[in-house]
Amino acid sequence: MARTFELLAPAKNVQCAREAILHGADAVYIGAPKYGARAAAGNSIEELKDLVVFAHQYYVRIYVTVNTILYEHELKEVEELIWQLWEIGVDALIVQDMGITKLNLPPIPLHASTQMDNRTTEKVQFLRDAGFRQIVLARELSLNQIKAISDTLDSDRKAQGKQPVALEAFIHGALCVSYSGQCYLSYAMSGRSANRGCCAQYCRMAYDLIDGDGRELIHQKYLLSLKDLHKSASDIEALMDAGVTSFKIEGRLKDVDYCKNITAWYRQQIDAIIERHPGWKRSSSGSENISFQPNPSKSFNRTFTDYFLHGRNSIVCNTDTPKSMGEEMGFVRAQKLQHFVYLGKEPLHNGDGISYFNEQGSFDGFRVNRVEGNHVYPANPKLRLKTGIKLYRTYDQIFSQFLSKPTATRTIPIRIECRELPWGYSLQMDDHEGHRAAVSFTTGKISADKPQKDKIQALLSKTTDPLFKVESCEMMWNDDCFLPLSLWTEQRNRLYSLFRRVRDIQYPKKELAWQQTTHPFPAQESLTYTGNVLNSAAADFYKQHSVRQITPAIESASEKAINVPIELMRCKHCLRYTLHACPKQQDSQPLNEPLYLRLNGTLLPLHFDCKNCEMVVGSPLSGQI
Repeated sequence: MARTFELLAPAKNVQCAREAILHGADAVYIGAPKYGARAAAGNSIEELKDLVVFAHQYYVRIYVTVNTILYEHELKEVEELIWQLWEIGVDALIVQDMGITKLNLPPIPLHASTQMDNRTTEKVQFLRDAGFRQIVLARELSLNQIKAISDTLDSDRKAQGKQPVALEAFIHGALCVSYSGQCYLSYAMSGRSANRGCCAQYCRMAYDLIDGDGRELIHQKYLLSLKDLHKSASDIEALMDAGVTSFKIEGRLKDVDYCKNITAWYRQQIDAIIERHPGWKRSSSGSENISFQPNPSKSFNRTFTDYFLHGRNSIVCNTDTPKSMGEEMGFVRAQKLQHFVYLGKEPLHNGDGISYFNEQGSFDGFRVNRVEGNHVYPANPKLRLKTGIKLYRTYDQIFSQFLSKPTATRTIPIRIECRELPWGYSLQMDDHEGHRAAVSFTTGKISADKPQKDKIQALLSKTTDPLFKVESCEMMWNDDCFLPLSLWTEQRNRLYSLFRRVRDIQYPKKELAWQQTTHPFPAQESLTYTGNVLNSAAADFYKQHSVRQITPAIESASEKAINVPIELMRCKHCLRYTLHACPKQQDSQPLNEPLYLRLNGTLLPLHFDCKNCEMVVGSPLSGQI
């Protein structure tokens, strides 16, 4: 069965986007000038316009994030922004606020952001029926849950003629500890709303764990800081089999080296999988020539987890540090006067950045000044390291220097055919996707004194457009005739220009006029603050779908005055499980509950929903929001 798969890469800016494309992205998601969930990663309309032109050469799609919740006074500006994005050729919008669906929209497809909390079959069905054409699944879902969602959608399509919808899943990058879109900790503690693109990342801070008697069980550990997501090649193939067609890399605040390295690694894994499955293909054009060996461990990472893809079977947090740990290298074998002896499988280099946990348990680091064999001289000659300390390389000097240069090209393979006609010659060009262009010209024929075919074939095989790479050039001649090389050059250039126009005209642009629907919102006649309704248009959407009572988002002026405890986070990460105190674990050691997280004197109560295998972080005990 023919299936198409998309590698979706992040971009902080246009430079990152271009490199992601050159290193194999089938689609790129990037922030609009405003209203993206990464407020620090906005891009101008002019920059996005240039990016769209560059991307569409390779049939790479550009998805723009407009995925914050919106205040009433912002709706008009957002509507104008969406029209601007449509006019420059953006392929789709990633949105969270349902109020956008009530605006006067151009026929631009909408994708449902993971911040819509897409973790049930019923929610995904609802969004499909509302008109969303791609849905970003919650990162907490297991492989079995994803397959169940996909199977239901497929059954709906076959039995009821429902519209197909693409399922998108994260495969790499930073993880939110709370279900996406359902985290209010940053707003409660600082007034900075994650759903408005301004998360203060309280999950990456150090907490004390306090028991029911007020005793400190754990001191200053990163109890909410998750490891980074990383899916193996076998995980990706399993997700493909389960129905996922879009594979998303997190990282709209990451640098260009991250975009190069991580995109290239997943491109190689996905290509290898596709090659084993006849009928499977990537969604964009071309092939990449990558001049380095990608390695995810060399880019920012807090160590890796597959999260809950295969169920709850490991610890998903890194309580020791929220910083990048890079790649494990080796150990300190012995400390000398101004250097140490290193023991490891991989060599260290001059200029490397090395980290380690010091004797106080803090994550520390130093720069390597020089390396002589296994003798390593830190930039600080007074540094003393304990024998046996494990070392991590968080900056690979040689790898980073290599990535600072051009490291990939991307070209579209083409075939050229030169055919002799009774009255002249024709040139034809085509690619593997079925695009074709041809030119012909009339000329007299004068027999050549010397063979011309090889010379003409070499000229036609020489690309004048860096987008294309000639895979074959077939000369279908009977006799050698003399024609000036300048004439062949002129016709070749004419063919390339025409073929580009053919590809541009046939770009598979998707248009979808939004239709208003009235099917009921799943199993809810009332919507709490977790619905994130911040404007009247969003409220109208839910009322139109049978929701009778709507509590405003906590960011609304009316909600700020509410002085009642609420859930600030609901997480699959569970400290009971992490500390081996879960009743479902063998030989678990129960803790003296209730438990609290303490941050700068503020206590946050923890609740455990064992039926759903979830942990809840509650409001500060004062109840103030």
